[in-house]
Amino acid sequence: MTYRVLISDPLSEEGIKPLREAENIEIVKNPGWDETELLENIDQFDALLVRSQTQVTRPLLEKAARLKIVGRAGVGVDNIDLDAATENGIIVVNAPNGNTNSAAEHTVAMIMSLSRNIPQAFHALKQKQWDRKRFVGVELKQKTLGVVGLGRIGAEVAKRAKGQRMNVIAYDPFLTDEKAEQMGIKRGTLEEVLQAGDFITVHTPLLKETRHLINAEAFELMKDGVQIVNCARGGIIDEDALYDAIVSGKVAGAALDVFEQEPFTEHKLLTLPEVVATPHLGASTVEAQEIVAVDVSHDVIRFLEGKAVRHPVNLPSIPSEAMHQIEPYFYLAEKLGTFIIDLANEVISEIRISYSGDLSEIESGPVTRNAVKGILKRYLGSRVNDVNALYLADRKGITVSESKRSARKGFTNLITIEVIGASGSRKVSGTLLNGLGPRLVRVDDYQVDATPEGHMVVIQHIDQPGVIGRMGSAFAEHNINIATMQVDRSDVGGNAIMLLTIDRHLEDKALAEIALLDEIKSVTAIDL
Repeated sequence: MTYRVLISDPLSEEGIKPLREAENIEIVKNPGWDETELLENIDQFDALLVRSQTQVTRPLLEKAARLKIVGRAGVGVDNIDLDAATENGIIVVNAPNGNTNSAAEHTVAMIMSLSRNIPQAFHALKQKQWDRKRFVGVELKQKTLGVVGLGRIGAEVAKRAKGQRMNVIAYDPFLTDEKAEQMGIKRGTLEEVLQAGDFITVHTPLLKETRHLINAEAFELMKDGVQIVNCARGGIIDEDALYDAIVSGKVAGAALDVFEQEPFTEHKLLTLPEVVATPHLGASTVEAQEIVAVDVSHDVIRFLEGKAVRHPVNLPSIPSEAMHQIEPYFYLAEKLGTFIIDLANEVISEIRISYSGDLSEIESGPVTRNAVKGILKRYLGSRVNDVNALYLADRKGITVSESKRSARKGFTNLITIEVIGASGSRKVSGTLLNGLGPRLVRVDDYQVDATPEGHMVVIQHIDQPGVIGRMGSAFAEHNINIATMQVDRSDVGGNAIMLLTIDRHLEDKALAEIALLDEIKSVTAIDL
């Protein structure tokens, strides 16, 4: 199968080289398409690569019948409707590491520009003004840099500030005293960072909680003459409040690379000589643009090859070591989900998934999504995938829960799925066995041992002599060959189960005739 990849924003040729070299991938570059052209053509593509120019909107995603993945060659995904992508089963990936160095260097350049008035002095010189006194600056040595958000970029900025012999105090909800000590910096609350900083730089994502995090109240906490830097996301700083703080003299200067509305050319902040501004250049280096394009290209290739992506945005990111552990269980979980929903054969209201043994100690979220995907495919078909399985379950009013037990129950690893409907509950369990792969080991309270694949039949019956023989004859009458048979019973003469694998699908007519035999309580055909 050939996959078609649309690149709708300018990306470097070196960056998309992995896509060029991949088999079964056709690239279409159309960075000039407007919104109408995108809408008219998007249903022809399996993958979409963008930077910040293309707006990946809900109407576009809902029109994209073939689209499986959107790759953002950069960190921010503000131009992508993540909710719509998730609802339509489209995974979004980005390149969170590619521009770390570039953004950190730009932040330091902005701090230096502020401290020494470099842009203002150059502008004056261009105007034929030689005015050394007006542009006297300050040294960074022994000044305190307050870092709000110590992720990848914030941490790199802190390292570089230490190289300038600055004192660094940082706030981050995940920063520990031990980590701060290792970095040679001080950990503080947000208030403490705002109060201590001679320079304050923000490096948080733009969330509901961080929008206008630096507002009029925050400026009141700061030192007089503080200098502000934002090379992260527009909107973290309240721009009107910043303007007022500069005019009042509370803030001595600000360096801004990002803004609430971009392009940013008309705001009153740009009228202030204390403001240094650049047009969102944090990631605009040759190296960064190449790296982010390479990173996202590799993730698109991995996804189209059926492998786990490294940087999902609308799925929880799983470390590669953990993914290596759990990936073998994806197939088993999906097959168990398909099996149990066919067995239940009714609308369900709840899915309970339990993990035992070694599985109780690993990240099980992706395994759960595969199990739910297997269940919902019987309702909703191929539109269900790892991305939207839990969302669609919630939309259908189905509760999904997980539990973990360290007890092994006879197996080093065990997945049990229980579904609950109006008629009660049904359960199925499976495991991975060394050398044998996925195995179905329990149906309700009966023990079995079968490979969960192909055509299967579950027969519930009364434990009586001759039942197995009559079953064999009945299947023979319909020219259906039995490949394997598993039988278990609750007690002698009581309820029993027969699990068959057969060579072809059991037609409804044959199923109905077999169900009429004496001792038979139910017959369920399951196609895996």
